[in-house]
Amino acid sequence: MTSLFDQFSSPTFLGIPLILLAMLAPWLFFTASTNRWSSNRLISIQTIFMNSFTKHILQPMNPSAYKWAFLLTTTLMFILGMNLLGLLPYTFTPTTQLSLNLGLAIPLWLSTVLIGLRNQPSASLGHLLPEGTPPILIPILIIIETISLFIRPIALGVRLTANLTAGHLLIQLVSQATLAMLTVSMTVSLLAFSTLVLLTILEIAVAMIQAYVFILLLSLYLQENT
Repeated sequence: MTSLFDQFSSPTFLGIPLILLAMLAPWLFFTASTNRWSSNRLISIQTIFMNSFTKHILQPMNPSAYKWAFLLTTTLMFILGMNLLGLLPYTFTPTTQLSLNLGLAIPLWLSTVLIGLRNQPSASLGHLLPEGTPPILIPILIIIETISLFIRPIALGVRLTANLTAGHLLIQLVSQATLAMLTVSMTVSLLAFSTLVLLTILEIAVAMIQAYVFILLLSLYLQENT
């Protein structure tokens, strides 16, 4: 069973972990804008996607949260790039590491909380106690809401890690079953290969959706504190 989890250990070269190289790889595939009158198709598609996503995320927010547009968009592209590049053969997915995901989730979540406490402390603290609560339930609800507040960054990191890890494990198990069935039954092997193709397509969708969900939940936390 340990061999199944070898794909989630950071590759090393001469004893040096290559996870930093894997984290920098997504930025090499995003083209930079140019000063030419007409852009190529890749830059145009990338610009349309980023503009549409930014409008979609910031539309329900207050104008004071618009300064987060650049941070939210670049974080989405960063997570999306690592998720998709990790599906290529002989590659490593940094977002399967809980430490990396928590390193992204905790500072961003903490920033939204501190912004709320600085700009509107009464409204931010008011989220800890729903309106109309009976006096006898006030201490219990405050404790519950405080715990749920501190669970938010952990849920962000664990959700991203668990979904990507489960998908990679399932793909590896089906691929091993496909190779094992080649010498037993070609029909069963073809069926397993068809399942593997469908799982790969599903994992691509999961990689894109999880990056979007991470930023969407972060934007909801920001919306509560602005």
